[in-house]
Amino acid sequence: MSLFITFEGGEGSGKSSVIKVIEEKLREINFNNYITTREPGGIKISEDIRDILLDKNNTTMDERTEALLFAASRRQHLAEKVIPALKMGKVVLCDRFVDSSLVYQGIARGIGIDAVMNINSFAIDEYMPDVTFLLDLDPEIGLMRINKNKDREVNRLDLEKIEFHQKIREGYLFLMNKFPSRIIKIDASKDIESIASQIFNIIIKRINSEKS
Repeated sequence: MSLFITFEGGEGSGKSSVIKVIEEKLREINFNNYITTREPGGIKISEDIRDILLDKNNTTMDERTEALLFAASRRQHLAEKVIPALKMGKVVLCDRFVDSSLVYQGIARGIGIDAVMNINSFAIDEYMPDVTFLLDLDPEIGLMRINKNKDREVNRLDLEKIEFHQKIREGYLFLMNKFPSRIIKIDASKDIESIASQIFNIIIKRINSEKS
């Protein structure tokens, strides 16, 4: 049994916090056959690329350069960490994957979904999530959360205008309608514990169905 589960959403939607709570819940039931990771990042090379992508000083970065860097980071992360874990029969919980590029660069940056998917098709080699949780949230609330969280470093994408973040939300909802069997929308305005419990229950059902 292996499961590739991804978490998507705009800035401040709470993905990282939710994943931590889900980890705690998995440990409570003594389920250890999983890994957690993130994009961009997860391994050294991809983390190095992440630093370039999110550096607040890199405001002149071209849209296509951005898309290519995300794809490069994704490929190395997939090859070095995700695919080996899946081949070992593990559950992979990943904070962001290719949907982020389709939305951020394809829709919000205006490159186009097809163009960005072409770049990423080479990178992901047909690997796609089994299930994706979309943490849906009003972008104004998400940005307010970021500003209140002193522990969270403000990155280059956080500095975009509100219109950019609204396009992000619209883009994710578009993808959800395009891939309804894979993408599950979660109301991210609720408290972290409620959101994590809802997702945890879905994950456990999916794990049990894969076993049977």
